[in-house]
Amino acid sequence: MNRTLSPLAFLVALCCAAFAAEPARQNVFFISIDDLRNDLGAFGAAHAKTPQLDSFAKTARVFTHHYVQVPTCGASRCALLRGRYPSVPAQVNNDGIKATQQAWSAQSLPGVFRAAGYRTLALGKITHYPGNRTGKNWADGPEEISGVWERAWIPAGPWPSPQAIMHGYANGEARRPGKSPPWQSHDGPDEAYPDAWVAAEAVKTLRELAAKKEPWFFGVGFFKPHLPFAAPKKWHDLHAAGVPDLKPEAAAKPTWPSGWHGSGEFRGNYAHAPGDNPATNADYASEMRRAYAASISYMDAQVGRVLDELRRLDLEKNTIVVVWSDHGFLLGEHAIWGKHCLYEHALRSPLMLRHPGLARPGVASAATVETVDIFPTLAELCGLNAPAGLDGRSLRPQLADPAAPTAKPAHSFWGRERTIRTDRWRLIAHPAKDTAKPQVELFDYTTDPDETRNHATAHPEVVADLLTKLKPAPAKP
Repeated sequence: MNRTLSPLAFLVALCCAAFAAEPARQNVFFISIDDLRNDLGAFGAAHAKTPQLDSFAKTARVFTHHYVQVPTCGASRCALLRGRYPSVPAQVNNDGIKATQQAWSAQSLPGVFRAAGYRTLALGKITHYPGNRTGKNWADGPEEISGVWERAWIPAGPWPSPQAIMHGYANGEARRPGKSPPWQSHDGPDEAYPDAWVAAEAVKTLRELAAKKEPWFFGVGFFKPHLPFAAPKKWHDLHAAGVPDLKPEAAAKPTWPSGWHGSGEFRGNYAHAPGDNPATNADYASEMRRAYAASISYMDAQVGRVLDELRRLDLEKNTIVVVWSDHGFLLGEHAIWGKHCLYEHALRSPLMLRHPGLARPGVASAATVETVDIFPTLAELCGLNAPAGLDGRSLRPQLADPAAPTAKPAHSFWGRERTIRTDRWRLIAHPAKDTAKPQVELFDYTTDPDETRNHATAHPEVVADLLTKLKPAPAKP
């Protein structure tokens, strides 16, 4: 028997049908890696063996020229969460989030997602302080950023505190500043070191999220290859044949006024035996590069465990995955062992992004992009309104077409120093000392990819042009 629906019933049925047809909102799985330079096969520099990340790269958009805003952990993550360049001096150091978050936390990346109804979780090192606490041993006290995470935590394990797990040695041993070695090779399982615990907790959490209906933003932060370069012996053995050494000219200390520094984190926070100076001991330098590669391969295996679980749970079809590192690390380039400078290997780090329906997965983009671009990109992909005034631009054009060109140069900051990176050039401006004009370094990556010469004198017109495009140094409020 045919029945005609009343206007009200018809409207209700239409609304129900539209609601049922509305696709579920996409999840965001954000993987953060600490101190990882582009030494991956997917980036054409297979110093470390990274089969898991290389496999992921084949399904994602690889951004080969991604640059961070500040070459230190906390400040780089501050720019990520804000989608903005540093605006005050505090945002160029590791307490940038803690010192300034009250003014912007609600408009931060996790804050916007949480306000939109997403569950927001941070496991491991997503902000500067693993677990989001800033008190003694990073185990208690005020939150680093408040009101944005449903939960922020570190995995259970033998390390006595978040600070200890951040710089963890095997089986719960904590770093003793100035006394512990810069590397360690322990003949034990992956679980002897922290990142295996992060991976296990991430797998457990993914299973819990898969059983719920709410969309989620889940950040998982791995610690390696951050100093100490500590990993199970099997990963050191994997690189027993060594990794490529630097060309002598690439390892030389600059002869011009420069951003060289004495590698204080590497030399001051860790103990080195007499004669163990990588600037003068080539064998020790090679040993440190192998240890760094071992730490990367160990971390790569843990990331693979988590990505495998995402696939097993059938979450890939509705989840955006980002793999990002907060900055790079110089392994002797310019006679520097560390970051904390504005050279290419300190500022350039991996960025890979995969979303359902990605065009031409596995094809890399050579466009110059920045960490601040991640916030507007994720907001757009998830249909959320990004806050007004972000410095980043959505990477949607490069996701749609890997050949899409650079939209803007990359800007980075360290102290009062500033740099601008175009597709060809990098200009570094140091604050004026005895002269009215800043001292500058200019590098041309088409002819000198190792930054072995300062090209400023040969190209004054390039210097003049790029100086006008530099962003101002962060000013005191």
